[in-house]
Amino acid sequence: FKALHAAVPGLPLASSTVLPGIVLSRDFAAYCPAEGELRAVLVTEPLRPALTAPGVEFVVDSESQYQASLRWITRRTEALVKHLQSNNVKLLLSSTKQDEVVIYYAKLYGISVVECLLSEEMALISEITGVSPYAPFGDNMYREITETAVTSFCQPLLLGSRRCVHIGFTSVCAFQPHCLILCGPIDGVNEQHAAALQEAFTMLQQLFKAVDR
Repeated sequence: FKALHAAVPGLPLASSTVLPGIVLSRDFAAYCPAEGELRAVLVTEPLRPALTAPGVEFVVDSESQYQASLRWITRRTEALVKHLQSNNVKLLLSSTKQDEVVIYYAKLYGISVVECLLSEEMALISEITGVSPYAPFGDNMYREITETAVTSFCQPLLLGSRRCVHIGFTSVCAFQPHCLILCGPIDGVNEQHAAALQEAFTMLQQLFKAVDR
């Protein structure tokens, strides 16, 4: 319920509504409008490769060697984002904050980015789509990307003064997610309404729970 409702203070209660899909309470780090079905990937690690692995010391002998290493990282980052584009990926959903160079190349290659997703949101998206997070730095970075989710739309949404992301996922199960937008004059009223609705849904779950006879 926490991931499937959003509270908007400062609006009348009558403005409350139900929207198809899910609403993420953050703005796009990069937004590239696209029409039709979009392919999305989930990532849980930075797409800009590190200079060294954890626990490994990185030693450079000169400034030019260090700059050469940074150029290599930039080229590798661009190659990875371009690889996403070549696999028709148009949306990147990340649980970590991505480096500025990743955002730059995402905009360049027409890929929208939403970052800093909560673990609950990532788990919900995985449940809806049946897709696991994409691991870009495996044995073969340029293999075909099969861990993609399909979205029917992905667009900005303004809730009061807050910019959000509204996504419609194609579900692989009977569960078709919808998001409840709760409006009210102040946060306290919205919290009361949310708590009452959650209790009502819990009661309905218990009421319609299958009884093993």
